[in-house]
Amino acid sequence: MTFWRPAQGGIAVLVKVQPKSRRPGVQGRAPAVEGERLKLGVTEAAEDGRANRAACATLARALGIAASAVSVVVGATNREKTLLVAGDPASLAEKLDAL
Repeated sequence: MTFWRPAQGGIAVLVKVQPKSRRPGVQGRAPAVEGERLKLGVTEAAEDGRANRAACATLARALGIAASAVSVVVGATNREKTLLVAGDPASLAEKLDAL
């Protein structure tokens, strides 16, 4: 099972966020109970939504899109989250598969 799936208005991406990471950015894939997740490292702490904003910006940077096109839809207070990436699902799927 892949870490992304089509959603209304874009693609839902299952991620595992590592706050206070020494290695920020996309760190590959991580196994999870419901399949795999994209692992994202962020330097920010998980306080006041800073890690959530950093995770959205990290994924947006990896996909070459604006940070405003990515939002947290599930798991705002957990390390395992679902991010919604707005845009053309076919184009986004191609970029996600390349990660």
